[in-house]
Amino acid sequence: MDNYEAVIGLEVHVELHTKTKAFCSCPNEFGKEPNTNVCPICLGLPGVLPVINEALLEYAIRAGLALNCEIAAFSKFDRKNYYYPDLPKNYQISQYDLPLCRNGYLDIEVNGATRRIGITRVHMEEDAGKLVHGEGGADYSLVDLNRAGVPLLEIVSEPDIRTPEEAKAYLEKLKSILSYIDVSDCKMEEGSLRCDANISVRPAGTDILNPKTEIKNMNSFRAVQRALEAEIKRQCAVWAAGGTVESETRAWDENKGTTVPMRSKEEASDYRYFPDPDLVPIVISPDRVSRIRRELPELPDARARRFTSEYGLSAYDAGVLTASRALADFYEACARNYRDPKLVSNWVTGEFLRLVNARNLEIRDVKLTPAHLVEMLELIDKGTISGKIAKTVFEEMFDTGKRAEEIVKEKGLVQISDEGELSRIVEEVVTANPGVVADYRNGKEKAFAFLVGQVMKATKGKANPQLVNRLLKERI
Repeated sequence: MDNYEAVIGLEVHVELHTKTKAFCSCPNEFGKEPNTNVCPICLGLPGVLPVINEALLEYAIRAGLALNCEIAAFSKFDRKNYYYPDLPKNYQISQYDLPLCRNGYLDIEVNGATRRIGITRVHMEEDAGKLVHGEGGADYSLVDLNRAGVPLLEIVSEPDIRTPEEAKAYLEKLKSILSYIDVSDCKMEEGSLRCDANISVRPAGTDILNPKTEIKNMNSFRAVQRALEAEIKRQCAVWAAGGTVESETRAWDENKGTTVPMRSKEEASDYRYFPDPDLVPIVISPDRVSRIRRELPELPDARARRFTSEYGLSAYDAGVLTASRALADFYEACARNYRDPKLVSNWVTGEFLRLVNARNLEIRDVKLTPAHLVEMLELIDKGTISGKIAKTVFEEMFDTGKRAEEIVKEKGLVQISDEGELSRIVEEVVTANPGVVADYRNGKEKAFAFLVGQVMKATKGKANPQLVNRLLKERI
């Protein structure tokens, strides 16, 4: 495999979370009863006419600008013709030779190196329905057309990606940007972000393009990475054995960890594209593009740079915090109201993200607010609670939404800072552990940590750590 390099391009389909579908007024909602969000237009019945959803156009321009694309002043819709049971019209409304957005790029970072991945095009289209195979052991498939007509963006990269790790980084960056500009929820588990990968391998150092395969059926970024790793290994073995890689579409089998053949690869001519006669061409004015550009939020890279300069964070911490707009907003709401932005970063990237992941929550659904965290940190500053107790308080706040002061009072967690009371406990610990005291006096620092631990145990973690350290050293 060292003698070969991969040439990878990704096609990403993103469902936009507009209120209605692309060309009709049916609700654009996930999870409804099958075939309830449908009408004659998205069912492709005779005699109906589609009308473009204005929000689809706005979202598409917004995405194109965020991905550094040129926005075409003139574009159009085309019919992409193919038969499939979940496509009632037998054609898909898409864009072919005149897409809305072209010649963009994304910068990604892998192993400390930054690489620019070109974006060939971002075009608008409608989604197909969904087939449900063998439900309940049945020997037939069911068709749910709720998804038919849902607005999509197809984002096609240049074949600039060279490794599976770069592919994963590209997808993570793309998802982050699309979430920032609020055009999609990007939930792969719900099908609102789907990726197909085109891949070929060639002798390292050459610029030839060998036949490529397309990989489908990948439901996570990790699956994309694993599928590409497996396909690179397979193609390298074929070429090394003197064979030829067939241009075909392959599916990723997660259980077996391999790609498997599906069908021969279609070419553009197979779809018999032609301009859709029912939809007028799209003319975009420079003023409209300028307005949408002004309305874009601060994007992840720019926000990360600002976090490093304004809050003194490391590039790594800033990258973690700005990967999600919701997380960046949460952090900044705390940092602007507390004296130590770095300490806030430690709590947000540590305990907060740990609990978000452990509870399998979206950040927007967390009961803990930025004000809660700031109030808890101020209790630590006042000496009301210790850093150790704060972790208990934080988890309770996270799960219940209660304020820190309320939890401290309910559970009796106020830090013990009474010097007389702590002196008595220190005396008991020292008296009970003469051997450990002797070890410390002989230079064993770990012995002192043990004694501190015994005091904390005796006070159920509520002793003021700084005071305990001073009293122990004075006593010993």
